[in-house]
Amino acid sequence: MVAPTEAVASGNALHPAQEKMSRDELSALQLDRLRTTLRSAWNHVPWHRERMQAAGLHPDDLRELADLQRLPFTVKTDLRDHYPFGLFTRPVSSLARIHASSGTTGKPTVVGYTMGDLDRWADLMARSMHCAGARAGDLVHNAYGYGLFTGGLGAHDGATRLGCAVVPVSGGGTERQIALIMDFHPRVLCATPSYALAMAEVAEQMGVDLRGSGLAVGMFGAEPWSAAMREEIEARIGLRAVDVYGLSEIMGPGVACECECRAGLHGWEDHFLFEVIDRDTGKPLPDGEAGELVITTLTKEALPMLRYRTRDITRVTRERCDCGRTHVRILRVTGRSDDMLIIRGVNVYPSQVEAVLVGRPGLAPHYQLVVSRQGHLDHLRVEVEALPDISEDGYPALAADAVHHIKSIIGVSAEIAVLAPGSVPRSQGKAVRVRDLRPKEG
Repeated sequence: MVAPTEAVASGNALHPAQEKMSRDELSALQLDRLRTTLRSAWNHVPWHRERMQAAGLHPDDLRELADLQRLPFTVKTDLRDHYPFGLFTRPVSSLARIHASSGTTGKPTVVGYTMGDLDRWADLMARSMHCAGARAGDLVHNAYGYGLFTGGLGAHDGATRLGCAVVPVSGGGTERQIALIMDFHPRVLCATPSYALAMAEVAEQMGVDLRGSGLAVGMFGAEPWSAAMREEIEARIGLRAVDVYGLSEIMGPGVACECECRAGLHGWEDHFLFEVIDRDTGKPLPDGEAGELVITTLTKEALPMLRYRTRDITRVTRERCDCGRTHVRILRVTGRSDDMLIIRGVNVYPSQVEAVLVGRPGLAPHYQLVVSRQGHLDHLRVEVEALPDISEDGYPALAADAVHHIKSIIGVSAEIAVLAPGSVPRSQGKAVRVRDLRPKEG
């Protein structure tokens, strides 16, 4: 793990000048770092070199940031096709750490880090935590999973770099976690938003009020979550919920983070280049239009990613935030293009359904979308729990209310099944929001 530096451990924000660079300064820095990144990819990864040659782009010919758009995109299957280390620019013997995805849908995606990569990652996660309201000297309860998943160690090293003490509890053992929170009184909680809600539920079952724990800042990420879920978490735990963004292919948590204004996530442009594209045509979209987020790493040594399609749907703005930071703001991720369902011609994201359900009278914030095939059409069944004080006699009225609001707000007809408390599976990490029961093609 990465040790704290004296400058940060003393309580100062990390690189505050970089967070308020002018647009011209940022662009010049990005161009310089992009050239270095492209040279590294050209020199060490034949696949990248062949793609650049096909596009007629040599690293030394790069004149402006827009020239990068001549390159094709990189997608997750490219990492799987070169499994495990085919896209690395450094030999494994020179690496400091390797992470990987779960690989539940095929070969895992493998990512590697030099010691320099880990140092920059800790810096950026520390910057993100400070941006969110954490401070040196805070106690951080880290319920992100440790291991091959980047969340646990990423948050841990960032908190340590900021000068915080970390409780490395990981996921699971929720009752014990509640006891530790009430005994240790941490100020910061790191977890997925779905697990934070699960912790709140278990605490209430134990007769424990987490609003008296001393928790003040919650750093939640690793899955899309709605404004309604934010309000639910804040009401039940009594903290300020902040969105943090990252993905293992790019770095891990800390690629972007909300500040205390919570008016979008600041994407750290001194280390990443952000684009938003039309997900069908691949053409760049202007600021403010919704599309798929594409990220190019500018300082990653072991595994540079060039125009990586994240599949996350969002909008960006480059207007200066009220906090004074100048870096691009990524507005809330509304879903992933690979999570999008098409139900009778209507595009539906799980987060849209969540926004309708969470906070509705009588319903708990625990749900799953079950997609099946009825004849030639896809059918959507939404399973959602009732609150404990609702009798089963009231379930049909709750279902009818949910059907009406999903139809009127999202525009899709769905079957609603209101279930007894505890019926929807809980997750200790990323929540499983969709069960796809449709027959597999081919």
